[in-house]
Amino acid sequence: MKIYTKTGDDGTTGLLYGGRVDKGSVLPTAYGSVDEAQAAIGLARAAVTDSELDGLLTTLCRDLYVAMAELATLPKNRTKLESSVTLVTTEMVTALELLIDDVNARFEAPAEFTVPGQTELSARLDWARVIVRRAERASLAAHLPDSLVLPYLNRLSDLLWTLARWQEGQSLPSRES
Repeated sequence: MKIYTKTGDDGTTGLLYGGRVDKGSVLPTAYGSVDEAQAAIGLARAAVTDSELDGLLTTLCRDLYVAMAELATLPKNRTKLESSVTLVTTEMVTALELLIDDVNARFEAPAEFTVPGQTELSARLDWARVIVRRAERASLAAHLPDSLVLPYLNRLSDLLWTLARWQEGQSLPSRES
């Protein structure tokens, strides 16, 4: 299979289920930001030594393909989207909420802002979190009615914050005592 097609040399990109748009338009910006978030989670995953956390981050990376597929679809083709394959579902959002609650029960979360970077892994998780936040803002501009991409990304950033705090152990407060 050839990696290059040359069809994007004119500054456009093809979308799932058809159609072409400018590479700088809202949809490619949104799913491109989610792609960045996925790569950042992969970077965090590369620093993981725990199989449970490795599995969780792998699942998140796979789920982000679903969000990217949804964002790479023109509104007129949304009826072609398939739940949990190319369409983010309520169950996917709920699963993140359950994970947040589970991880949060394992440690005492800081009650104030913290300085990132206590450990390499927590810093990588924080980096992924801020990229997810950017993806959330980019996805907001897509104005996708009835889409659960925004709630999913919002919960994902919350989960990444929780994981980062858990992995850093003792947090460094943002203010000196």
